[in-house]
Amino acid sequence: MGTSIGIIANPASGKDIRRLVSYATVIDNQEKINILKRIVLAAQSFGVGHIFFMPDSFQMGWRVTKELLAEGRLQAECKMLEMTCKDCTHDSTAAAKKMEELGVGCVVVLGGDGTSRAVAKGIRETPILPVSTGTNNVYPMMVEGTVAGMAAAFAAGAASPKEVCCKDKRIELYVNGKLADIALIDAVITMDHCVGARAVWDLGRIREIAVTRCHPASIGFSAIPGSLAMVSPEDDFGYLLQANHSADGVLAPVAAGLLQGFGVGEHGRLMLNQDYEYQRKGTCMAALDGERELLLREEDSLVLRITREGPWRVDVRGTLEKACREGRFRQERLPKI
Repeated sequence: MGTSIGIIANPASGKDIRRLVSYATVIDNQEKINILKRIVLAAQSFGVGHIFFMPDSFQMGWRVTKELLAEGRLQAECKMLEMTCKDCTHDSTAAAKKMEELGVGCVVVLGGDGTSRAVAKGIRETPILPVSTGTNNVYPMMVEGTVAGMAAAFAAGAASPKEVCCKDKRIELYVNGKLADIALIDAVITMDHCVGARAVWDLGRIREIAVTRCHPASIGFSAIPGSLAMVSPEDDFGYLLQANHSADGVLAPVAAGLLQGFGVGEHGRLMLNQDYEYQRKGTCMAALDGERELLLREEDSLVLRITREGPWRVDVRGTLEKACREGRFRQERLPKI
Protein backbone atom coordinates (compact mmCIF):
# COMPACT_ATOMS: atom_id res chain seq x y z
CA MET A 1 0.00 0.00 0.00
CA GLY A 2 2.36 2.65 -1.24
CA THR A 3 5.60 3.87 0.24
CA SER A 4 6.20 5.08 3.80
CA ILE A 5 7.78 8.14 5.38
CA GLY A 6 8.59 9.19 8.92
CA ILE A 7 8.02 12.61 10.48
CA ILE A 8 10.03 13.98 13.39
CA ALA A 9 8.75 17.34 14.64
CA ASN A 10 10.51 18.98 17.57
CA PRO A 11 8.00 20.88 19.76
CA ALA A 12 10.85 22.76 21.47
CA SER A 13 12.53 24.10 18.32
CA GLY A 14 12.46 27.86 17.91
CA LYS A 15 11.88 28.56 21.60
CA ASP A 16 15.34 28.73 23.19
CA ILE A 17 17.06 31.57 25.06
CA ARG A 18 18.14 33.24 21.81
CA ARG A 19 14.59 34.64 21.65
CA LEU A 20 15.65 36.88 24.58
CA VAL A 21 18.93 38.12 23.09
CA SER A 22 17.99 38.46 19.42
CA TYR A 23 14.99 39.02 17.14
CA ALA A 24 14.44 35.47 15.92
CA THR A 25 11.09 34.32 14.56
CA VAL A 26 8.86 32.24 16.81
CA ILE A 27 7.08 29.33 15.12
CA ASP A 28 4.57 28.00 17.60
CA ASN A 29 3.37 24.41 17.77
CA GLN A 30 0.02 25.19 16.16
CA GLU A 31 1.82 26.45 13.06
CA LYS A 32 3.95 23.29 13.10
CA ILE A 33 0.72 21.28 13.07
CA ASN A 34 -0.42 23.24 10.01
CA ILE A 35 2.89 22.51 8.29
CA LEU A 36 2.56 18.81 9.17
CA LYS A 37 -0.94 18.69 7.69
CA ARG A 38 0.36 20.06 4.41
CA ILE A 39 3.20 17.52 4.39
CA VAL A 40 0.79 14.62 5.00
CA LEU A 41 -1.71 15.75 2.36
CA ALA A 42 0.96 16.25 -0.28
CA ALA A 43 2.78 13.00 0.51
CA GLN A 44 -0.37 10.85 0.34
CA SER A 45 -1.30 12.46 -2.99
CA PHE A 46 1.84 10.95 -4.50
CA GLY A 47 1.59 7.43 -3.19
CA VAL A 48 2.67 7.49 0.45
CA GLY A 49 0.46 4.98 2.25
CA HIS A 50 2.09 4.84 5.69
CA ILE A 51 3.29 7.73 7.85
CA PHE A 52 5.05 7.27 11.19
CA PHE A 53 5.17 10.17 13.67
CA MET A 54 7.53 10.65 16.57
CA PRO A 55 5.37 11.08 19.69
CA ASP A 56 5.92 14.34 21.55
CA SER A 57 4.63 16.24 24.57
CA PHE A 58 2.37 18.45 22.43
CA GLN A 59 0.94 15.41 20.60
CA MET A 60 1.39 17.01 17.21
CA GLY A 61 1.20 13.79 15.22
CA TRP A 62 -1.94 12.69 17.04
CA ARG A 63 -3.59 16.09 16.47
CA VAL A 64 -2.73 16.08 12.77
CA THR A 65 -4.22 12.60 12.38
CA LYS A 66 -7.36 13.42 14.36
CA GLU A 67 -8.05 16.70 12.57
CA LEU A 68 -7.47 15.34 9.05
CA LEU A 69 -9.69 12.34 9.81
CA ALA A 70 -12.43 14.68 11.05
CA GLU A 71 -12.11 16.67 7.82
CA GLY A 72 -12.37 13.46 5.76
CA ARG A 73 -9.07 14.18 4.04
CA LEU A 74 -6.76 11.52 5.48
CA GLN A 75 -6.05 8.57 3.20
CA ALA A 76 -2.65 7.38 4.44
CA GLU A 77 -2.34 5.23 7.56
CA CYS A 78 -0.77 7.35 10.32
CA LYS A 79 0.86 5.78 13.37
CA MET A 80 2.73 7.02 16.41
CA LEU A 81 6.00 5.25 17.12
CA GLU A 82 5.91 3.06 20.20
CA MET A 83 8.54 4.76 22.33
CA THR A 84 8.86 6.63 25.60
CA CYS A 85 9.30 10.39 25.23
CA LYS A 86 11.80 12.13 27.50
CA ASP A 87 11.27 15.62 26.07
CA CYS A 88 14.90 15.98 25.02
CA THR A 89 17.06 15.62 21.91
CA HIS A 90 17.40 11.89 22.54
CA ASP A 91 13.75 11.51 21.44
CA SER A 92 14.67 12.61 17.91
CA THR A 93 17.69 10.31 17.81
CA ALA A 94 15.69 7.31 19.07
CA ALA A 95 12.79 8.03 16.69
CA ALA A 96 15.14 8.28 13.70
CA LYS A 97 16.71 4.94 14.58
CA LYS A 98 13.28 3.27 14.87
CA MET A 99 12.12 4.75 11.58
CA GLU A 100 15.16 3.41 9.78
CA GLU A 101 14.55 -0.02 11.33
CA LEU A 102 10.96 0.15 10.02
CA GLY A 103 12.31 0.79 6.55
CA VAL A 104 10.70 4.16 5.84
CA GLY A 105 11.78 5.72 2.57
CA CYS A 106 12.38 9.24 3.90
CA VAL A 107 12.31 11.07 7.23
CA VAL A 108 10.97 14.63 7.28
CA VAL A 109 12.46 16.67 10.14
CA LEU A 110 10.89 19.86 11.53
CA GLY A 111 13.31 21.86 13.66
CA GLY A 112 16.58 23.74 13.59
CA ASP A 113 20.21 22.70 13.21
CA GLY A 114 20.13 20.94 16.58
CA THR A 115 17.13 18.78 15.68
CA SER A 116 18.72 17.73 12.39
CA ARG A 117 21.92 16.85 14.24
CA ALA A 118 19.96 14.69 16.70
CA VAL A 119 18.28 12.84 13.82
CA ALA A 120 21.60 12.35 12.04
CA LYS A 121 22.94 10.58 15.13
CA GLY A 122 20.23 7.92 14.82
CA ILE A 123 20.15 7.34 11.08
CA ARG A 124 22.62 5.98 8.53
CA GLU A 125 21.17 5.36 5.07
CA THR A 126 17.60 6.71 5.10
CA PRO A 127 17.23 10.10 3.35
CA ILE A 128 16.21 13.03 5.53
CA LEU A 129 14.36 16.16 4.49
CA PRO A 130 14.99 18.92 7.07
CA VAL A 131 12.39 21.71 7.23
CA SER A 132 13.33 24.87 9.09
CA THR A 133 11.30 25.71 12.21
CA GLY A 134 14.20 26.47 14.57
CA THR A 135 16.49 29.36 15.52
CA ASN A 136 19.73 28.92 13.58
CA ASN A 137 18.77 27.25 10.35
CA VAL A 138 21.83 26.66 8.22
CA TYR A 139 21.10 22.97 7.71
CA PRO A 140 17.26 22.80 7.46
CA MET A 141 15.61 24.41 4.46
CA MET A 142 12.98 27.11 4.33
CA VAL A 143 10.54 25.05 2.29
CA GLU A 144 6.74 25.12 2.19
CA GLY A 145 5.12 22.06 3.76
CA THR A 146 3.29 21.04 0.58
CA VAL A 147 6.53 21.07 -1.40
CA ALA A 148 8.29 19.14 1.37
CA GLY A 149 5.59 16.46 1.34
CA MET A 150 5.81 16.08 -2.43
CA ALA A 151 9.60 15.77 -2.37
CA ALA A 152 9.47 13.31 0.54
CA ALA A 153 7.06 11.10 -1.42
CA PHE A 154 9.27 11.01 -4.51
CA ALA A 155 12.44 10.52 -2.43
CA ALA A 156 10.81 7.63 -0.55
CA GLY A 157 10.05 5.92 -3.85
CA ALA A 158 13.52 6.37 -5.34
CA ALA A 159 15.56 3.25 -6.05
CA SER A 160 18.62 4.75 -4.33
CA PRO A 161 19.30 7.84 -2.18
CA LYS A 162 21.99 8.81 -4.68
CA GLU A 163 19.27 9.60 -7.22
CA VAL A 164 17.71 12.43 -5.18
CA CYS A 165 20.04 13.23 -2.28
CA CYS A 166 23.32 14.89 -1.34
CA LYS A 167 25.69 13.05 1.01
CA ASP A 168 26.53 15.65 3.63
CA LYS A 169 29.64 16.35 5.66
CA ARG A 170 29.85 16.22 9.42
CA ILE A 171 32.35 17.20 12.09
CA GLU A 172 33.46 14.27 14.23
CA LEU A 173 34.81 15.00 17.70
CA TYR A 174 37.18 12.45 19.19
CA VAL A 175 37.90 12.67 22.91
CA ASN A 176 40.86 10.59 24.08
CA GLY A 177 40.79 8.70 20.79
CA LYS A 178 37.08 7.77 20.84
CA LEU A 179 34.25 9.28 18.80
CA ALA A 180 32.33 11.37 21.34
CA ASP A 181 29.85 13.34 19.22
CA ILE A 182 29.16 14.97 15.87
CA ALA A 183 28.00 18.28 14.40
CA LEU A 184 26.47 18.91 10.98
CA ILE A 185 27.36 22.60 10.62
CA ASP A 186 29.61 23.95 13.38
CA ALA A 187 31.60 22.91 16.42
CA VAL A 188 32.50 25.82 18.68
CA ILE A 189 34.99 25.56 21.55
CA THR A 190 34.11 27.88 24.44
CA MET A 191 35.64 28.69 27.82
CA ASP A 192 32.43 27.62 29.58
CA HIS A 193 32.48 24.95 32.28
CA CYS A 194 28.83 23.87 32.20
CA VAL A 195 25.90 23.40 29.84
CA GLY A 196 23.71 26.13 31.34
CA ALA A 197 21.03 27.27 28.92
CA ARG A 198 22.89 25.38 26.13
CA ALA A 199 22.82 28.20 23.58
CA VAL A 200 26.05 30.24 23.35
CA TRP A 201 25.57 34.00 23.12
CA ASP A 202 28.78 35.46 24.67
CA LEU A 203 31.21 35.62 21.74
CA GLY A 204 34.02 36.66 24.05
CA ARG A 205 34.15 33.13 25.46
CA ILE A 206 34.65 31.46 22.06
CA ARG A 207 38.11 30.09 21.29
CA GLU A 208 37.73 28.24 17.98
CA ILE A 209 35.11 27.56 15.33
CA ALA A 210 35.12 24.61 12.92
CA VAL A 211 32.48 24.40 10.18
CA THR A 212 31.48 22.03 7.39
CA ARG A 213 30.07 24.92 5.37
CA CYS A 214 29.94 28.70 5.66
CA HIS A 215 28.53 31.65 3.75
CA PRO A 216 27.90 35.34 4.50
CA ALA A 217 24.16 34.74 3.94
CA SER A 218 23.98 32.34 6.91
CA ILE A 219 22.85 33.13 10.44
CA GLY A 220 24.77 31.76 13.43
CA PHE A 221 28.37 30.89 14.22
CA SER A 222 29.11 29.65 10.70
CA ALA A 223 28.49 33.25 9.55
CA ILE A 224 31.75 34.27 11.28
CA PRO A 225 34.05 32.22 9.01
CA GLY A 226 31.45 32.88 6.31
CA SER A 227 32.42 36.55 6.49
CA LEU A 228 35.93 35.54 5.38
CA ALA A 229 35.37 32.65 2.97
CA MET A 230 32.64 30.53 1.39
CA VAL A 231 32.45 26.74 1.73
CA SER A 232 29.60 24.83 0.09
CA PRO A 233 28.12 21.46 1.12
CA GLU A 234 29.73 19.97 -2.01
CA ASP A 235 33.28 21.17 -1.23
CA ASP A 236 35.64 18.47 0.07
CA PHE A 237 36.81 20.66 2.92
CA GLY A 238 35.53 22.73 5.81
CA TYR A 239 36.94 25.79 7.56
CA LEU A 240 38.68 26.42 10.86
CA LEU A 241 38.95 29.76 12.62
CA GLN A 242 40.76 30.65 15.84
CA ALA A 243 39.56 33.58 17.92
CA ASN A 244 41.82 36.49 18.81
CA HIS A 245 39.61 38.85 20.73
CA SER A 246 42.32 41.52 20.92
CA ALA A 247 42.68 41.65 17.12
CA ASP A 248 40.62 43.18 14.35
CA GLY A 249 37.99 40.91 12.93
CA VAL A 250 34.68 40.71 11.11
CA LEU A 251 31.10 41.85 11.63
CA ALA A 252 28.79 38.86 11.31
CA PRO A 253 25.08 38.02 11.86
CA VAL A 254 25.46 35.58 14.77
CA ALA A 255 21.72 35.64 15.47
CA ALA A 256 18.60 37.10 13.86
CA GLY A 257 18.95 40.89 13.88
CA LEU A 258 22.15 40.67 15.92
CA LEU A 259 25.40 41.59 14.15
CA GLN A 260 28.52 41.48 16.30
CA GLY A 261 32.23 41.95 15.84
CA PHE A 262 34.53 38.96 16.28
CA GLY A 263 38.32 39.14 16.60
CA VAL A 264 39.97 36.75 14.15
CA GLY A 265 43.23 34.86 14.58
CA GLU A 266 44.56 32.13 12.30
CA HIS A 267 42.05 30.65 9.89
CA GLY A 268 41.88 28.47 6.79
CA ARG A 269 40.55 25.32 5.17
CA LEU A 270 40.33 22.00 6.99
CA MET A 271 40.38 19.21 4.40
CA LEU A 272 38.20 16.11 4.60
CA ASN A 273 39.59 13.38 6.88
CA GLN A 274 42.32 15.70 8.14
CA ASP A 275 42.77 15.51 11.92
CA TYR A 276 43.02 18.74 13.87
CA GLU A 277 44.10 18.45 17.49
CA TYR A 278 42.79 21.27 19.63
CA GLN A 279 45.44 22.75 21.91
CA ARG A 280 43.73 24.17 24.95
CA LYS A 281 44.39 25.29 28.48
CA GLY A 282 41.97 24.23 31.18
CA THR A 283 38.41 22.97 31.13
CA CYS A 284 36.20 23.99 28.21
CA MET A 285 33.07 22.96 26.33
CA ALA A 286 32.18 22.11 22.75
CA ALA A 287 28.98 23.63 21.44
CA LEU A 288 27.62 21.54 18.56
CA ASP A 289 25.31 23.15 16.00
CA GLY A 290 24.65 26.01 18.38
CA GLU A 291 24.25 24.24 21.74
CA ARG A 292 26.74 23.38 24.47
CA GLU A 293 26.97 19.60 24.63
CA LEU A 294 30.43 18.24 25.42
CA LEU A 295 32.46 19.01 28.57
CA LEU A 296 36.23 18.69 28.08
CA ARG A 297 38.50 18.52 31.08
CA GLU A 298 42.09 19.68 31.17
CA GLU A 299 43.48 16.16 30.83
CA ASP A 300 41.32 15.26 27.80
CA SER A 301 42.62 15.29 24.23
CA LEU A 302 40.29 16.58 21.51
CA VAL A 303 40.60 15.89 17.79
CA LEU A 304 38.27 17.35 15.16
CA ARG A 305 37.78 15.64 11.80
CA ILE A 306 35.47 16.58 8.92
CA THR A 307 34.19 13.58 6.96
CA ARG A 308 31.58 12.80 4.32
CA GLU A 309 29.71 10.54 6.78
CA GLY A 310 26.77 12.87 7.33
CA PRO A 311 23.19 11.96 6.36
CA TRP A 312 21.70 11.66 2.90
CA ARG A 313 19.82 14.96 2.53
CA VAL A 314 17.00 15.25 -0.01
CA ASP A 315 17.64 17.79 -2.76
CA VAL A 316 14.09 19.17 -2.85
CA ARG A 317 14.32 21.10 -6.11
CA GLY A 318 16.34 18.39 -7.83
CA THR A 319 13.89 15.71 -6.69
CA LEU A 320 10.87 17.59 -8.00
CA GLU A 321 12.65 18.43 -11.27
CA LYS A 322 13.43 14.73 -11.74
CA ALA A 323 9.79 13.86 -11.03
CA CYS A 324 8.67 16.43 -13.59
CA ARG A 325 10.98 15.05 -16.27
CA GLU A 326 9.64 11.56 -15.58
CA GLY A 327 6.02 12.75 -15.92
CA ARG A 328 5.18 11.91 -12.31
CA PHE A 329 2.79 14.86 -12.02
CA ARG A 330 0.70 13.87 -15.04
CA GLN A 331 -2.75 12.35 -14.73
CA GLU A 332 -4.33 10.36 -17.52
CA ARG A 333 -7.17 12.84 -17.89
CA LEU A 334 -4.80 15.76 -18.45
CA PRO A 335 -4.00 16.56 -22.08
CA LYS A 336 -0.35 16.11 -23.07
CA ILE A 337 1.43 19.22 -24.24
